[in-house]
Amino acid sequence: MAKTIRIGTRDSELALWQAHTVQRKLEALGYDTELISVKSTGDLILDKPLYELGITGIFTKTLDVAMINGTVDIAVHSMKDVPTKLPQGIIQAAVLERAASEDIFVFRDGKNADDFSAKTTIATGSLRRKAQWLNRYPNHQVVDLRGNVNTRLQKVADSDWTGAIFAKAGLERINLKPENHIVLDWMIPAPAQGAMVIVAMENDTYSREACEQLNHADSALATYVEREFLSTLEGGCTAPIGAYAEIKENRIYFKGALFSLDGSEKMEIEESVPVSECRNFGTLCALKILEGGGRALMEAIKKEL
Repeated sequence: MAKTIRIGTRDSELALWQAHTVQRKLEALGYDTELISVKSTGDLILDKPLYELGITGIFTKTLDVAMINGTVDIAVHSMKDVPTKLPQGIIQAAVLERAASEDIFVFRDGKNADDFSAKTTIATGSLRRKAQWLNRYPNHQVVDLRGNVNTRLQKVADSDWTGAIFAKAGLERINLKPENHIVLDWMIPAPAQGAMVIVAMENDTYSREACEQLNHADSALATYVEREFLSTLEGGCTAPIGAYAEIKENRIYFKGALFSLDGSEKMEIEESVPVSECRNFGTLCALKILEGGGRALMEAIKKEL
């Protein structure tokens, strides 16, 4: 039976852009849709770093509840915000074709040079970005930066920092990427960065079948490997972890890393396998990191957080 698919989303400009994109694609396939927006805990509490809030799925939990209680049928997320273990009854329905995965550095004062002075102060709310920055620039200062994309850009403009780190895809999607930026091609992105995911209730066949038509197979496989790597390493603990998988000529090329919180330690892996051998590839890469000293590093991170 045909029904109106209610699409749940956060109410930030970027989240709404993503939800509208899914809405347009579903309506182009002939489905009726309605957008319903909510505020998440992550949007409401802006005075603490994310890792201090201690909530798994801080940007997704409110929408999970809305789906479970029947307020919305599907939810659209930046995939990097979604916990690797979904709540019971909720499943991944589709991964849209991935956009840019890179991080970029936006300069506050319009300068566009990567000759960072010894007194540089940069901003980010991400443990992963902070650790990788300090690994490369150990004498820099890193301060916390929270809020949606628009809020963070304004905070950079109003600050005395050198600049801040953003996901390239987010700024591009809402046409806010400034000219005064550089691509951090040395920084390993968050698992699934640049990908959008649609989740649905497992028992909602109508919505699931609608969304499955939007799935991009290569993006789904690459993000699966990255999130498998993350899940195996983390074990429920927030840690500075980067992962990126790319499919070229029927092979999956993977790069992953685990860092200490201060960036002084880095454990990295680069591997590739044929697509036909992708089963447990992310897990196997993570186990190599854990067995090579990563387990002790994870224990140290847990004690520090």
